[in-house]
Amino acid sequence: MPLIARIALNRPLRRLFDYIIPEGLELTPGQRVRIPFGRQQATGLVVQVGVEPPPGITLKAVAGAMENWPALPVETFKLLSWASDYYQHPLGECLFTALPPALRRGRIAEEKKDQWWLAIDSGSTIPANAHKQKALWDWLNQRSNGAPTTDILRAGFNRAQLKALQEKQLIEVVSPARPADFNEAPELLARRPRLSEAQTSAAEQLATPDEGFSAFLLYGITGSGKTEIYLHYLKEHLGNQDQALVLVPEINLTPQTVARFQRYFGARIVVWHSALNDSERLTTWLKVRNGEPVILVGTRSAALLPFTNLRTIIVDEEHDSSYKQGEGFRYSGRDLAVYRAHLNKCPVILGSATPSLESVHNAEQAKYHLVKLEERAGNAAPPVISLLDIRSRPLEGGLSRPALNAIEQILAKGEQALVFVNRRGFAPVMMCFDCGHMVECPRCDTRLTYHRRDRAMRCHHCDYQTAATEQCPKCKSEAFKPVGQGTERTEDILATAFPDTPVVRVDRDSTQRKGSIQGILNQVNTGKPCVLVGTQMLAKGHDFPNVTLVVVVNADGGLFSVDFRAPEQLIQTLLQVSGRAGRGTKPGKVLVQTCHSDHPLLKTLCEGHYLDIADQLLKEREEGQFPPFRAMAIFRAEGDTMEKSLQVLDTIKPLANTTGIETWGPLPAMIARRADKHRAQLILNARNRKKLNSLLTGICQELDQRKLPAGVKWMIDVDPQETG
Repeated sequence: MPLIARIALNRPLRRLFDYIIPEGLELTPGQRVRIPFGRQQATGLVVQVGVEPPPGITLKAVAGAMENWPALPVETFKLLSWASDYYQHPLGECLFTALPPALRRGRIAEEKKDQWWLAIDSGSTIPANAHKQKALWDWLNQRSNGAPTTDILRAGFNRAQLKALQEKQLIEVVSPARPADFNEAPELLARRPRLSEAQTSAAEQLATPDEGFSAFLLYGITGSGKTEIYLHYLKEHLGNQDQALVLVPEINLTPQTVARFQRYFGARIVVWHSALNDSERLTTWLKVRNGEPVILVGTRSAALLPFTNLRTIIVDEEHDSSYKQGEGFRYSGRDLAVYRAHLNKCPVILGSATPSLESVHNAEQAKYHLVKLEERAGNAAPPVISLLDIRSRPLEGGLSRPALNAIEQILAKGEQALVFVNRRGFAPVMMCFDCGHMVECPRCDTRLTYHRRDRAMRCHHCDYQTAATEQCPKCKSEAFKPVGQGTERTEDILATAFPDTPVVRVDRDSTQRKGSIQGILNQVNTGKPCVLVGTQMLAKGHDFPNVTLVVVVNADGGLFSVDFRAPEQLIQTLLQVSGRAGRGTKPGKVLVQTCHSDHPLLKTLCEGHYLDIADQLLKEREEGQFPPFRAMAIFRAEGDTMEKSLQVLDTIKPLANTTGIETWGPLPAMIARRADKHRAQLILNARNRKKLNSLLTGICQELDQRKLPAGVKWMIDVDPQETG
């Protein structure tokens, strides 16, 4: 009787496929195989071996194994299997998420060998006019171990120059220089971050990897030096052969985090994020899978990589919503990191100045150990936060006269200011003051944002774009003006107000080019007077020692939102951006412009005690029966008409009609039409998470078997970050 393997494919299918294992071929779960699928060959991952196939089916045979070792080791396989069940996503797509794109497409799991070149003195000469060849030979001659082709090309030389020198026997291909062993760099081994008394006390409360799984919530106010604690912890407790994972929420934070970690760990630091090319991702993946003692700094998908000797996990800015994947496999990188630490029996450290309410609640329930760090590093003091009521005040680009005066005073002292505007573009709306017409996106239920630099009107939801006009498209009036403020408009106002001072804009538009964010950070870190204008990209993790003033243009957006998470996210954003002020030796000040200076949440903000605010918000969540006191999932549907979308969700609602499950909807989403798709949602709430999970599994299986109306698709979001 032949052995049968059950195999997962990288397809949106909630089923697996059985294949015969040919005689002489040994397979194990997590291994990549080639299989016939229809008229093509596909790459699959073995899920189970020795299964009983359904009777009466003729099975095809596995074509062959792609490696004789599993691409996904045991712990990684368990993690992804659990995630598939928890987030209700097809197992195949979950498993393939842990592979780099090259391996998903069927490439062999081996690193492309990079030729290593060494300069030699053979007596040959280089022609006098071959300046580039001479420069390349001199460049290589300065490197006693030679250099790889990639470094040579990156330095500005080309393959033709390499070939010419090789033909003249002035360079030769050699074996790659062996990277220095991590133990062989005494200057790195000797480096230790200096901790203050408060930091030392916090570090001593963290368990060592030898003590097995434990979760720590490191609550450290902005500027308290959480990164130094991470570095100290890894220096003290990570063995020379151990692996560690450091998660950061966004790519833009990766370069500065990597630079700080490389100072203490050198070549041991590797990175993982979506901006890497396929070869770079494969190289990093192989290092992780082969058990090299790397410390990996990466974004959320790094939590899925096949570590084999993982001893510590650190999640920086653990509250950040960027850790939740927004489409497809909708997992939380933070929550998977915690579960992964449980599987690997190692500690996980969740760090934040504004921890998520879920994490605060887990600490109160003693599921996490709360470690407090409530002093800023060095002699820095927390900034003073003041509310600036802008009712009845004239505004210039969203800025009041007191705010502009405060910026002027800061610049006169030779210091820097930061202006936080949570909207890109010049203005969120173009409106005709004669007929009232506003330009809307033809594909979404939202208005187009005016980008004056590019003379364009853009939709920030579907990327629709059209040329901007100076006349009203409807009545042809010249009274067609921008309304509201975006980063571009504020930048222009500040450039006019302070013509002798650089105004630096930081948003998604200004940082699209590779390396642009690093160039901006370098400019700011010179300490010379400037005004930073930016969106949430500026609120996260950056350290600007000479920024002593932060101005928040409008703080009212999250006060009256229908999303139950909005107040939490508002306070987190305001405290995070406020934390950019006064991180050096000079005191910091924060001005929060608002039309609701008497709002209790904003008043509490001025006192600056986040855990007190979190307790207040948790009480409101408990009264409203929202997470973390209840488990939540959202079924979303989108189709070519709203009627069809609601129709699909209407068929789900009776399936959820059971004791202990509360349903809200179905209702149109906040932005009901997006990219010409009509969107609706049905929210499920339950006190018992296991019961909800079991119900969701049954509903998903039922929906998979149903024939849906043409042009409609559905998706599920477990533990959603937004309910609009």
